[in-house]
Amino acid sequence: MPVNQQILLDNRPQGEATVDNFKLVETATPALQDGEVLVRHHYLSLDPYMRGRMNDSKSYAASQALGEVMIGGTVGEVVESRHPKFQPGDQVVGMGGWQLYSVVDGNAPGMLRKVDTTHVPLSYYLGAVGMPGVTAWYGLVKIIQPKAGETVVVSAATGAVGSAFAALAKARGCRVVGIAGGAEKCAYATGELGFDACIDYKAHPDLKSMAKALKEACPDGIDGYFENVGGYILDAVLLRANAFARVAVCGMIAGYDGQPLPLANPALILINRMKVEGFIVSEHMDVWPEALTELGTLVAQGKLRPRETIAHGLPNAPEAFLGLLKGKNFGKQLVQLV
Repeated sequence: MPVNQQILLDNRPQGEATVDNFKLVETATPALQDGEVLVRHHYLSLDPYMRGRMNDSKSYAASQALGEVMIGGTVGEVVESRHPKFQPGDQVVGMGGWQLYSVVDGNAPGMLRKVDTTHVPLSYYLGAVGMPGVTAWYGLVKIIQPKAGETVVVSAATGAVGSAFAALAKARGCRVVGIAGGAEKCAYATGELGFDACIDYKAHPDLKSMAKALKEACPDGIDGYFENVGGYILDAVLLRANAFARVAVCGMIAGYDGQPLPLANPALILINRMKVEGFIVSEHMDVWPEALTELGTLVAQGKLRPRETIAHGLPNAPEAFLGLLKGKNFGKQLVQLV
């Protein structure tokens, strides 16, 4: 059996995460039991939610256990199978974690899914046609519920979620405004992703400046907001929100280092009779087939062309992950493992 490389969570962050929180080990790959499948991972997904799992604190999901393989989505190829549903050579997506190989129970619901790479590249199943894409779909379709002509805004606009959000919202006839870090990302948002406007938060680093920029980009106010960041950006959006605006709360990356993120003026939620709803996409598996069908179609039609930032080799995953948390990636952050 092949030797497996794994990255474990060695210790918990004190404030900002560092590379010293992780540990690279080598281990033997266990022999397969009946019903099990051995997968060789081609790509590992790096996502902001992983930072929250590193903390030992109350959250929507259990903390990442110390000394265990870091959680993470993977795509790859079946190299050995003792399950009739999977054959060597099958392309699959699952939650294999930060390692080169995983042994998966082929009978466990939702743990391993075969994918078709005829029209959709394998790596896209970790981004546009994977969990991030479905996240964008759920927040937009089920919570914001946009009508044609409405203005919707998304933070972290050029990431995996934001790029899918733009394509989905444009397909529904919305004016779509993004918030991203840097002039280059904003040019990509409007030039390639189809955003009507994009605000560079680095040029608007405080509430007053961001609120002014949102007023200019959203002259008719904001009807829907997809939240990935929190902090003063959320405060600025609330100032520009229309009556009966809807906010889908997906992430709060500004607070992942453990600091609370107070709202400056929560009374605006009442004044504008707003709906604010947090969600975890893995709790809504019933909508995944519908969402993935639409996302795959948008990719095949060329209406969703997400960019990827790719680190090479498992040992470089921690550095790439820390860069993701600081917005250094362009589009979906992946680690190529083959």
